Amino acid sequence: MFPRPPPRSCDTFVALPPAAPGGRVVFGKNSDRPADEVQEVVHFPAAAHPPGAALECTYISIEQVERTHAVVLSRPSWLWGAEMGANEHGVCIGNEAVWGREEIGDGEALLGMDLVRLGLERADTAEKALCVIVDLLEKYGQGGNCMESHMAFTYHNSFLIADRKEAWVLETSGKYWAAEKVEGGVRNISNQLSITTKIDREHPELKEYAKSNGWWDGEKEFDFAATYSYVNTARMTTSGGRYCEGYKLLNKHKGSITSEIMMEILRDKESGINMEGGFMTTGSMVSVLPQQPNLPCIHFFTGTPDPARSVFKPFIFVPGITQLLKTTSPTFGHDDPVKKKPRFQSKPDRRHELYKKHESAAVVMETIKDKGKEILKEIQELEKQKINQMESILQNGCLDVNQVVNLFSQCVEEELKIYS
Repeated sequence: MFPRPPPRSCDTFVALPPAAPGGRVVFGKNSDRPADEVQEVVHFPAAAHPPGAALECTYISIEQVERTHAVVLSRPSWLWGAEMGANEHGVCIGNEAVWGREEIGDGEALLGMDLVRLGLERADTAEKALCVIVDLLEKYGQGGNCMESHMAFTYHNSFLIADRKEAWVLETSGKYWAAEKVEGGVRNISNQLSITTKIDREHPELKEYAKSNGWWDGEKEFDFAATYSYVNTARMTTSGGRYCEGYKLLNKHKGSITSEIMMEILRDKESGINMEGGFMTTGSMVSVLPQQPNLPCIHFFTGTPDPARSVFKPFIFVPGITQLLKTTSPTFGHDDPVKKKPRFQSKPDRRHELYKKHESAAVVMETIKDKGKEILKEIQELEKQKINQMESILQNGCLDVNQVVNLFSQCVEEELKIYS
């Protein structure tokens, strides 16, 4: 079997002290997906579930747990899971498509994006989220079409999981996996296996399976990425690919990585991090996780394509948050082509209100130079104003729940006003 050409989609980043100043962890992700796919930003409150309840994920049903945490998610609007998101306990997760020596099964199972949401709903720390994901991987497996199309697009998954204290990189190959703990500095993942010899947790049969396939001789030091994929791990940070470019951007700003710097990294087109073309950046997220437990975690989402001409809008978990209507796509119930078999025989219009208005504004930005510059300036000013407000909350430690309960929705309204 020959290695497939390098895939192009998604980058996830984390900076921990001392790379991020002020005793904060900064997380960021660009979700790179088919250019016409709509990404929505949705909130689900914490909930209790009856014993023995079933949970319908994108393709399969699994056992539900007794309690799920409140989550905010950025997700392709046709599926159950999420590309990225956060929960009320300050856990953030983003996933990546990865390929390797292990063949990808044809069957429908849990998508990597389902595992992102399940990790957030069921765990209150990054390490517990890791355990949730690997347990579900063992029980249900991963698989199924990852694109709203009759053309199959399947992959294994890697995950970057962070909380206020630490981060974990989890990389999978079928049901086999390796995990690396990140306690300081910077780390990024892209569309390749990147865990080498620093393996802090692993599937109990990880090495034996590699030996049985002739991928590892059992003698030399075990290198997960080199063994389970075709990556030349000696050249990972110098090869010029997106993993390498992301690594360089993080290290360039080491010691001063704030939410604004992370947004700047996600907007970088030259590196390919902000992707254009048939696959493009369709949604972006940045989170600030203060290590002081009395301060709120702040999560910024665009809900629109191309972060260079989108607004990162803040969200804070407080009681009483209502549905984020203007960034929620329409639903089609049992008539949804995703639910019918054979799947994906048609594609409904899933655009939410913000997506539609942003789409029209993007055309203006491209075709009417002066008006486009004016719109861009206004959305940049709106974003800057919100970042300053959030910084004030973090500096003063003062949170007015009534003011932030509609924080994200209010910012969406201000953005819509600029477009209209």
